[in-house]
Amino acid sequence: MTTSQRLGVGVIGAHDWAEKAHLPAYAAHERVHLAAICDVVPERAEAMAARFGIARVYCDYREMLADPAVQAVDVCTPTHTHLPLSLDAIAAGRHVLSEKPLATSAAPAFEAAAAAARRGVRTKLGFTFRYSPAIRQIKRWIDDGTLGTIFHIHGFEQNSQFLDPDYPLRQVSPDVPRDRLIPSSIVGYGSHLVDLMRWLGGEFGSVAASMRNFVPERLVRGMVGRQLIPVEDGTVALVDYANGTQGLLQSSYIAVGNYPGVEIRVYGSKGAAVARLISEFGIAETLHAATADEVEFRPIALGPEHLPPGADLHTPWPELYYRNLIRHFVDEILDDRPEECTFFDGAKSQEIVDAIVTAHFERRWVDVPATAR
Repeated sequence: MTTSQRLGVGVIGAHDWAEKAHLPAYAAHERVHLAAICDVVPERAEAMAARFGIARVYCDYREMLADPAVQAVDVCTPTHTHLPLSLDAIAAGRHVLSEKPLATSAAPAFEAAAAAARRGVRTKLGFTFRYSPAIRQIKRWIDDGTLGTIFHIHGFEQNSQFLDPDYPLRQVSPDVPRDRLIPSSIVGYGSHLVDLMRWLGGEFGSVAASMRNFVPERLVRGMVGRQLIPVEDGTVALVDYANGTQGLLQSSYIAVGNYPGVEIRVYGSKGAAVARLISEFGIAETLHAATADEVEFRPIALGPEHLPPGADLHTPWPELYYRNLIRHFVDEILDDRPEECTFFDGAKSQEIVDAIVTAHFERRWVDVPATAR
C-alpha cells in the first residue's frame, strides 16, 4: 500500500465500547475508510453506521470478511468470541485488531499469533493504556537513558466501581465453579498492568502473588439477584524481571479511585517518573518526574506533540487512548512499520497472568517461560 491509500476497516460489534472508543478513533483518522460494521442486532449496527458514516452494514461477520473493501477487521465483541473471530479474520487474509483478552489461556493466543505470521497479516491487541501519552513519554525516557538503569517498576489499578455490591460485575460465566477463588480483577484489569510493566521493563522472570475476595456477595451481569460468589477482587504480585529489575503489581476492583485508575511508577538510577491514568477533574491523565539531583516530583506538561491530532487532555480517555492505538495500527499497515502490541504480546500477558494465578494457588514463586516470538 502507498501512503496515499486509505485502509478499509470493518468493525465487528456495535456496543458501548465500539461507540466510545473504536469508532471515534477510526473516524478521526484521515487514512481510514470505515467500510463496514457488523452486529447480530441490525439496529445497533445501523445506528453506528449512520453516526459514523460507515458504508455497509452486516449481520453475519462471514459476509463482511468476504467484502473486498474490508482489508482490516476490528473485533470489539464479548470476550469468548475474540479468538474465533480473530482466527477467521486471519484465515481470510485480513489484518486484525482484537479487544483483549485474545484468549483466556496463553497457548491459543500464541497459536493465533503464529497463524497471523504464517498468513502475513498484521495484528494488534487492544491494550488501551500503552497508548497513553504519559506512558509513551516514560517509555522514551527509559529507552533514551534519561531515567538511567531501571531499579523498580510499580503498577497499580485503583478503581472502585465494583466496591458497590449492587454494581453488576461483568464477564463471569454462570456455570463457573464456586468452590474456590475465581480469578477476575487480575484477568480483566491486571492484564493491562502486566502488559505495561513488561513493555516498559522487559520480560518477567518469575512472580509470587496473593489474591483475595473482599466482597463475597454481589450482583453479576446475567444472573438474578445477589450471588454468593468468590470472585477475586484484588491481587498483589511481586515480579523479578529477567534483567534484575524489581516489580510490584496490584489489580483491584475495590481500591478507591476513579476509572480507569491505572498508575505506573518507574524508578531508575538517574530519575523517576509517575504516570496517573486516572480521569480526575476533567483531565484524562497526569505525568510527574524527578531526578537524582532534584528529588521533588514536578508536573510534566503533555503538549500537542504527545497527543493524537485533534485531541487534548480533556478528551475522554477512551477516545484519547484509542485514537493513538488506531493511528499506530493503521500506520503500521499502510507504511509497513514494525508491529507493536501484537497478538504475541497478548499471549505473553496471558502467560504472565496464568503464572500469577498459579503462584497464588500453589503459594510459591513461579517462573515465566522465556517464550520466543
